[in-house]
Amino acid sequence: MNHSDKEKLEKLRVEIDTEDKIIVEAVNRRTKKVLEIGKLKEKNQAPVYAPDREHSVYEKVFSLNEGPITNKSLQAIYREIMSASLALERKISIGYLGPEGSYTHQACIKRFGASLPFVPLQTIQDGFKSVENGECDYSIVPVENSTEGGVNDTLDMFVESPVHICSELSLRICHNLMSLQSDIKQIKKIYSNPQVFGQCRQWILSHMPHVDLVEVSSSSRAAQMAAKDKEAGAIAGELCAQIYQIPILCRSIQDKGNNVTRFAVLAKEFPKPTGNDKTSLLVFIKDKVGVLHDTLLYFKENNINLTRIESRPSKRRPWEYFFYIDFIGHYNNEHTRSLLESLKEHCELIKVLGSYPVYSEPAGE
Repeated sequence: MNHSDKEKLEKLRVEIDTEDKIIVEAVNRRTKKVLEIGKLKEKNQAPVYAPDREHSVYEKVFSLNEGPITNKSLQAIYREIMSASLALERKISIGYLGPEGSYTHQACIKRFGASLPFVPLQTIQDGFKSVENGECDYSIVPVENSTEGGVNDTLDMFVESPVHICSELSLRICHNLMSLQSDIKQIKKIYSNPQVFGQCRQWILSHMPHVDLVEVSSSSRAAQMAAKDKEAGAIAGELCAQIYQIPILCRSIQDKGNNVTRFAVLAKEFPKPTGNDKTSLLVFIKDKVGVLHDTLLYFKENNINLTRIESRPSKRRPWEYFFYIDFIGHYNNEHTRSLLESLKEHCELIKVLGSYPVYSEPAGE
């Protein structure tokens, strides 16, 4: 590097130091305002986490962004700023399907940042109960996968649990085979979650058709067990390989390249409308001819966009089903309330699981 370039480099570094000082001062000024808001929330017993406000912050920040930094990178920065502020504002905890390193754990970090305390839980059922009994303020559970569909344990818990969905997010899933055994031909069994096995079904049949598949509660539990068993492997994410120090033998073994899991944030309260919201319903329709068609027709006639419908056995009587429905709109909108009132003609039960901001991944590298 010549003398002129060295001088220019030093000048730019001095200017960056100045900008860093401004950024740190601005972040601390912002945090002081957040702490004032926290006191008002505590005084009025308002929820500390406000998905509607989080949504509007991101939207406003994106509208101010003129580059060259991408919105995706800007969101990551602001997620950590808000995470640090939440941690100072009030002591809260977020539950996830553990142990550490699971995809649900990664979803926690993606939604809440790294500054808040996360609580590893044994089962999806514990995710619901931890919010119900106040052990956790919020909890994250997987809802559906783009390859395997709905997560049955989660869908079944919505039937009996009083908690609500207050937020959603999606996480791109990349499965890896890991083992202390260097030769996959010597692996006698593989640990993983049933959903994970389903997402890697074709790869397993092609490469390891005779291996025993041992189902466990989560991919991170699988990695934890494989770290103690030299004859076993685990299918899990790269973070698990790092945490439990297991070499990855085969990467990206999921059958579909675009493998995404949708997660729900559970809470006791509903967030406020943002103007771009989704509502999740649980309905049990009456037993008569054409009733499902008539029920869905209400959505079409009211110009409401259905984004998902899925059935699950009611477990009350054979061949009786609940339906899970997602549609665009907020429960507190007059139009939506009118629709739900009309649905009572065809439904024995209508349970609003939650209304929350529509999740969208910002553009960026």
